[in-house]
Amino acid sequence: MVIAKDMMVNDGIRARELRLIDAAGEQLGIKSKQEALEIAEKSNLDVVLVSPNAKPPVARIMDYGKYRYEQQKKEREQRRNQKVINVKEIRLSPTIDAHDFETKARQGRRFIEKGDKVKVSLRFRGRAITHKEIGREVLERMAKELSDVSQVESHAKMEGRSMFLVLAPKSE
Repeated sequence: MVIAKDMMVNDGIRARELRLIDAAGEQLGIKSKQEALEIAEKSNLDVVLVSPNAKPPVARIMDYGKYRYEQQKKEREQRRNQKVINVKEIRLSPTIDAHDFETKARQGRRFIEKGDKVKVSLRFRGRAITHKEIGREVLERMAKELSDVSQVESHAKMEGRSMFLVLAPKSE
């Protein structure tokens, strides 16, 4: 009994009667499982259950090995074409100096140009948390600095003693 990814093949099919479709896509009508297996055996192919919930279940005569190979090839192609997006983090403080800010902005620009998202986090220490507006201004300044290559994905928000802002590369 061969079962692969919800597909029943040859002797793995439990139904007594099947609506059979041949290799060319022509309907052969309703046949018993044994007849279907004999027809497939003559043409050196497999009987594959396509729609098990239909009444009667629909089966197709095809080369199952070739079909699986084609499916795996499609999956590999899709995996190759998908883009992995990383989230890089840049940490700032509310009292960051101009030169330090420029350095962090340059670093953020490099990440975004590479195609990564950037999470700009600002950590409040001690009594600095009473002046959240200063932190928000620093984050907005960073968003403005990188606005030519990025767009704001999520605006500045507080989480505990930290404030976050997420920047994503601009989509063409």
